[in-house]
Amino acid sequence: MTSSTPGIIAVPGASDDLTARLLDGLERVERVILERTRHEDDFISEANLHLAQAGGKRFRPMLTMLVAELGDGITDEVVAAAAGVELTHLASLYHDDVMDEAEMRRGAPSANAKYDNSTAILVGDLLFGSASDIIADLGPQAVKIQAQTFIRLCTGQIRDDRPCPEGEDPQAYYRSVLADKTGVLVATAARYGAMFSGATPEVVAMATEYGERLGVAFQLADDLIDVASLSGESGKTPGTDLREGKRTLPVLHALASDDPADAELQRLLLSDLDDDADLARALELLRAHRAMELAREETLAVGRGASEVLAPLPDSDAKAALLALAESVVTRAG
Repeated sequence: MTSSTPGIIAVPGASDDLTARLLDGLERVERVILERTRHEDDFISEANLHLAQAGGKRFRPMLTMLVAELGDGITDEVVAAAAGVELTHLASLYHDDVMDEAEMRRGAPSANAKYDNSTAILVGDLLFGSASDIIADLGPQAVKIQAQTFIRLCTGQIRDDRPCPEGEDPQAYYRSVLADKTGVLVATAARYGAMFSGATPEVVAMATEYGERLGVAFQLADDLIDVASLSGESGKTPGTDLREGKRTLPVLHALASDDPADAELQRLLLSDLDDDADLARALELLRAHRAMELAREETLAVGRGASEVLAPLPDSDAKAALLALAESVVTRAG
């Protein structure tokens, strides 16, 4: 498996020395992933590594490395934990693509498209098993955290696939879904980085809270990118969430409007957007709607909230990089 520098690693707050340590740590994570997913069956090895080799930013293991700088730095245990988190994330992508009937992932055919749904599901399960095997070497507390993370991940995915229950606030429901399906694994990535670098319990708690807020901000930014990006600009197909009928934050704000001028947009958002012309019109109207501004303001606020969690920490290169990371997550274009 060839390694590549994650796009999000270039945080403005990271010095050259810190960046070098992070890149070295990520190289070690890549080697662990390769070692723990290699199988005597060539087909299984290939399927295991299909998405890992397709690229990705390695956002979660990078965060584990960066948070470890708040303690004693990147240890072997930090590297192992980061690899376990990344394999958990990759496993969830195999399952996501089956649920979404996706055809592409990271510019390559999705596992379900390349193989079939059954194989994609089983390989996802195998990767979850490999992640748990790595985490088991780190002790019972790490195993407990992994299990609790997995429970919340699955809970978030189940709730994301279902409409908001009657009587609940749709926006509050959606934010809680994001905390489970995205925030929790980012929180665990940060938590492991602090735990296995010998950071104090207070720093571990701060890192965990920072990670969960950062994960929610990351997903909210993705919601905006899905609407705002032009074709090919972000590496993602604009309007994918709209076509799948997902009620992301911009959509929820638009649907909550009582302005008669929004009737066409609301009709489109509540309809089947399989028709390319309808999807293009919905994107055109939503991009120009105040809903985007409201969603952007909330995304920035969640990012600021993540940064505020770190306020008690003394100034350091790592803290500056974490603050810069929170800003870059909410302002990125892809």
